[in-house]
Amino acid sequence: MATGRRPGSVLETLGGEQDDLLATPLDITDPAAAHSAVQAAVDRFGRIDVLVNNAANFYAGYFEEISDAQMRRQIETNLFGQMNVTRAVLPVMRARRDGHIITISSLAGAIGIEFRVAYAAAKFGVEGSMESLRHDVEPFNIRTTIVEPGFFRTELLVDASTTWAELSVDDYAERTAATRKTWESMNGQQPGDPAKLAAALLTIAGQEQPPARFVAGADAIEAVSAKAAELLAQADASRELGGDLARDDAA
Repeated sequence: MATGRRPGSVLETLGGEQDDLLATPLDITDPAAAHSAVQAAVDRFGRIDVLVNNAANFYAGYFEEISDAQMRRQIETNLFGQMNVTRAVLPVMRARRDGHIITISSLAGAIGIEFRVAYAAAKFGVEGSMESLRHDVEPFNIRTTIVEPGFFRTELLVDASTTWAELSVDDYAERTAATRKTWESMNGQQPGDPAKLAAALLTIAGQEQPPARFVAGADAIEAVSAKAAELLAQADASRELGGDLARDDAA
């Protein structure tokens, strides 16, 4: 089953009508639509083995130039959207005591990056919610995998998926212009191949013990490794001041 705001476009991308393909409309920000899509899948196929949460958009800009409304829309789609779909699917998987939820996060879900504060806020939320959900659903034999892709040549940076900050602050003007130009130039130049990522996800979906986290792309692996080393260094540097903060009467 494949979902999207425009199922006709989904069918076209996947080669047209097929016996084992159901394309149905889904606005992930609408909980009722998520439940309807799940019911359509169950009615057609009888069960849902794997859920891949992949839908996202990108609000780009410096924090002070991202309006409150834009920030909320970013989180509504990229965080609450995947929660709506996951919430609709979980009862079906729980009833079968089997399933696998794969949620596409981002390198921005592991590392805060300039000009992506709204996107990172949503994706860090995705990471935390999925990491915690893992423990909730393990007793029901439901597996979870967080996917952290680097830069892949998807449509995330096209005009339809990218929204620029709607506010303007003079102190940021020069940096905003330069950074936006850089981001625009990256569209269509990202090194990652989405087809290869999809093949990797199929491999993961078929594993009995899939990874809790899958870092995708050489750029992401290098960056996440550096972040892990940075976190360890920060923890070690905190030991002298932060390691002995227990109450004196603690057992």
